[in-house]
Amino acid sequence: MANVISVITAVHGPAAKYLPDAYKSLLDQQLPDGWEWQWVIQEDGETDAVLPYVPDDDRVSFGQGRHGRAGVARTLGLSRVVGQYVKVLDADDMLTPGTLARDLAALHQPGVCWTTSRVLDLLPDGTTVGFDQDPPEGPIERGEVLHHWTSHDFRAQVHPATLCVRRDLLLALGGWMALPASEDTGLLMALDAVSRGWFTAETGLLYRKWPGQSTSQAAHVQEGERSARMAVVEARARALAALGAWRIDA
Repeated sequence: MANVISVITAVHGPAAKYLPDAYKSLLDQQLPDGWEWQWVIQEDGETDAVLPYVPDDDRVSFGQGRHGRAGVARTLGLSRVVGQYVKVLDADDMLTPGTLARDLAALHQPGVCWTTSRVLDLLPDGTTVGFDQDPPEGPIERGEVLHHWTSHDFRAQVHPATLCVRRDLLLALGGWMALPASEDTGLLMALDAVSRGWFTAETGLLYRKWPGQSTSQAAHVQEGERSARMAVVEARARALAALGAWRIDA
């Protein structure tokens, strides 16, 4: 049986129209010999709006659940993941060619449990904009992301939308945080607290900017809620860090 990397996507109705672009970016991936991908699509809700955009492909698994936002949807989707590694792909984003192979190569570096990569924002006019503070390619030691995040107004130097992670560690941490937003940042900080990561300097994701995305809504930056989210993310990360490093047995 082939080794599997499972790509997990949370989606709600307004973003479903972008699933074909995400699917095409998966079809363009070239994996190492003996590897294949699985795509787990989990609708955040139980509507008829998403299924028409789900590809007819045996490698694609579609599920639905009660509305609980992206973190809940992804965590529910974990029930159908079969791969030893889990890759995040938001419904409105696209992988660049070679991303999954680069992730797998990084995850086979000594002691590495998770990996991230460079991101380009994809603007509505088709142009792209990069981030000018990417770290150098290579390992990210425990605590580095949390330190940068807390000292830069809660902005990390690596993007959680590019995450690929060992499935066993993801499950041990309980999946994504139960927050209305920043659930992926919460997971990233938890991973950083207990394990070594990796940053790939080659662009791995096109991050679509569009009016309907959740991070463009006013509620996302409402100060009271944002402060509460950041506080619990940081507190959890520090509590996990106090427990020590995750041990890799294989």
